[in-house]
Amino acid sequence: MKSKVAIIKTTPATVLEDYHRLMNLADYQNYISKDVDTALKINISWHFFYPGSSTTPWQLEGVIRALKRDGFKSELIHGCHNRTVVIDAHLGEKENKQINVINSHNLRNIHLYEGEEWIDIRDAVGDLTKKFLCLNEVYPKGFSIPKRFIGENIIHLPTVKTHVFTTTTGAMKNAFGGLLNEKRHWTHPVIHETLVDLLMIQKKIHNGIFAVMDGTFAGDGPGPRCMVPHVKNVILASADQVAIDAVAAKLMGFDPLKDCKYIRLAHDAGLGCGDVRQIEIVGDLDALDEKWNFAGPFKKMTFASKCQHLIYWGPLKKPVEWSLKTILAPWSYMASVIYHDMYWYPKNYGRVEEILNSDWGRLFANWEQLELSPDDLSVPGWNDVGDKPLRLDKETRKMIRKAFRVLGTAIKEAPEFHAKKAKNIR
Repeated sequence: MKSKVAIIKTTPATVLEDYHRLMNLADYQNYISKDVDTALKINISWHFFYPGSSTTPWQLEGVIRALKRDGFKSELIHGCHNRTVVIDAHLGEKENKQINVINSHNLRNIHLYEGEEWIDIRDAVGDLTKKFLCLNEVYPKGFSIPKRFIGENIIHLPTVKTHVFTTTTGAMKNAFGGLLNEKRHWTHPVIHETLVDLLMIQKKIHNGIFAVMDGTFAGDGPGPRCMVPHVKNVILASADQVAIDAVAAKLMGFDPLKDCKYIRLAHDAGLGCGDVRQIEIVGDLDALDEKWNFAGPFKKMTFASKCQHLIYWGPLKKPVEWSLKTILAPWSYMASVIYHDMYWYPKNYGRVEEILNSDWGRLFANWEQLELSPDDLSVPGWNDVGDKPLRLDKETRKMIRKAFRVLGTAIKEAPEFHAKKAKNIR
């Protein structure tokens, strides 16, 4: 069957109705069944709010309302988060206002590293491990995945943005944090092959897979954090994780099969369609005629991203990369928090001031005052998004204090130090 990707232009006034139409244009009910648990895999690429970086509250709100409107039971829907040593998911769901949406609809909110059982990959997928492109070499002793994922539906909630490791990032990479343990940075030298292996795993363990991507904000540059944000007013959906990433890459101005190795590898492996010419695209087709012409992540890299490239693929690989697989690894976690949270974010908040005066920025700033009744599913969106824009300059000192707490957590929770591990079921 031909892969299908839906794309719609949207506004705050219609965004909730648009998400419902989008998901049904992409035939999501053919892939996501109503009788099993559905995980909404929320993306937090930065615990601080930065336009284009993480799942937006209206994206989460729109998907939940679409599910409820189509007869999905709230008790079988839950928010789903992973943890990294440099991103605080609890702070992130608060700063990005995702927890507001989850609580408004009284849904379960599951953090995969807190009380959840993990199962050895060989027990979870059996002989599929023999087809892995790289994970057997990265983890010769194996690795574990969340047991609860087996038999669940999953809906990925990425945003449209670039990435310093993979050129673009979207649906396929959204599985990265949820499926791999805290040593997932071991896969960075083979990140493209890793994403293909993870898609194979997903197809094996999940009852259904779907992706809903928000491009109301989109990020260009050395993502997923240090980007130039843009207002683009588009949303996408598909059951084909490869196809939706390919269409998003095309929107940003890239050739998916040429510029995005992970898309090409997955396409060649038959895991989805990465050739936009072979994808059925439905909805607002004129959105594809827009020329975003993103510069991409490599032309103006940050100091941190340059160092990462030198360590994983450059001359520092031999002298430095080995340390990331030892008890010395927390140096990199601390360096990331210090650079991104304490230096880059406060220094560059001016980049987003214009964005935050947009309709979407004001909707985000005034979210608490604009919260809708979770039972009135007929509301199409927000005609009035308020006048008050979010002013990051007033929050900078608070953010720096929070960054110090994140730094402490990064040290405390580093897997090289932290004795408490997720329970493995053998």
